[in-house]
Amino acid sequence: MTDLRKLVGIDYPIIQGGMANIATGEFAAAISNAGALGLIATGGYSPDAIREQIRTARSLTSKPFGVNLMLMHPAADEIAEILTEERVAVITTGAGLPGKYMPAWKDAGALVFPVVSASAIARRVESFGADAVIAEGCESGGHIGELTTMALVPQIVSAVKIPVIAAGGIASGAQMLAALTLGACGVQIGTTLLRSLECPIHANYKDAILKAKDNDTVVTGRSAGVPVRILRNQMSIEYLKLEKSGASAEELETFTLGSLRRAVYDGDVKRGSLMAGQVAGMLGEIKPAAEILRELYADCVAAASAVSRHPALSEG
Repeated sequence: MTDLRKLVGIDYPIIQGGMANIATGEFAAAISNAGALGLIATGGYSPDAIREQIRTARSLTSKPFGVNLMLMHPAADEIAEILTEERVAVITTGAGLPGKYMPAWKDAGALVFPVVSASAIARRVESFGADAVIAEGCESGGHIGELTTMALVPQIVSAVKIPVIAAGGIASGAQMLAALTLGACGVQIGTTLLRSLECPIHANYKDAILKAKDNDTVVTGRSAGVPVRILRNQMSIEYLKLEKSGASAEELETFTLGSLRRAVYDGDVKRGSLMAGQVAGMLGEIKPAAEILRELYADCVAAASAVSRHPALSEG
C-alpha cells in the first residue's frame, strides 16, 4: 500500500481541496506549513494571476504544494503551460481529461492526480500516466458526480493499479479511517477547512457553514448536467424552481453568474453560492488549520485502535 505522505513529502496523508476562488497561494502555503498538501485553485483566476499565486505560495512555504487545474477553464492550455514552467510539484485536475498535458507535466517532474467520479475515468487517466487518482464522492461540496464515496472508492481501488485518494464526506477521524480501510492511501478534504482561521472566505460564509445542519445542502444544476452541492439559501431555492420549470442551461448559468464570488468576497449568504459538502453539519468552531489537521489525524489513529476492540469483530 502506498503511503501518500512518502509519495508527496508531507506529514499527514491529507490533501486540501482546490476550491475555486478560495484556495489562494497564501491559503495553500498555510495548509502545507500545517503538514498537509495545500492546493491553489485555478477556477476564478486568470493565467497571470495563477502564476502570481504560485509564486506567493513558494515565498511562504518551503514544503510541497500543488495546483488544481479545472480543465473547463477557458485558458486551460495557457495555465497548463504555466504549471510546467513553474515546475509545480503536484497537479490535480477536474472537469475533463488531462491527457494532452501529461507528457509536459511529467517531464517537468510533477506528480499528477486527476479527480475522478467513475472507474472508467480512473482507468483512462491511469493509461495517460497519472501517478494517483482522487476518487471524489457526491457528498463533497461544489461540482459532484453521482456515486457516494463509500461506493466509489473501493470500485476504483479495484479498477486501477495506481494509488487512490478518497474525497467527499470526510471531516472526522472515523471517516478518514473508513476511507483508508476501503483502500485509499490518503484523503482530500475541503469543507472542514472552510472553518479554518486561515481560510480567506468571508466571515458570513464561515458562519453559515458552522450553523449548517445535516440536511442543509442541496444539489443544483442536475438538469444542465453540471450538478453542484451548495448550502440551501434564497438563491438555491429560486434556482431549483427555475430548473423544475424547465429553464435552459443558458438561463440557469446567467442566474448564478458571479454567485460564488458574492459568497466568498462579499459574504452574501442569501444570493451567493455557498459551496459545501454534507459534512457541514458536523463542524464545530473556527480553529487554526494546523489544529484541524492534527486533530483529524489523531482521531483517525484513535478510531483505528477503537475499531480493533469493537465487540462485533470478536469471535464470540
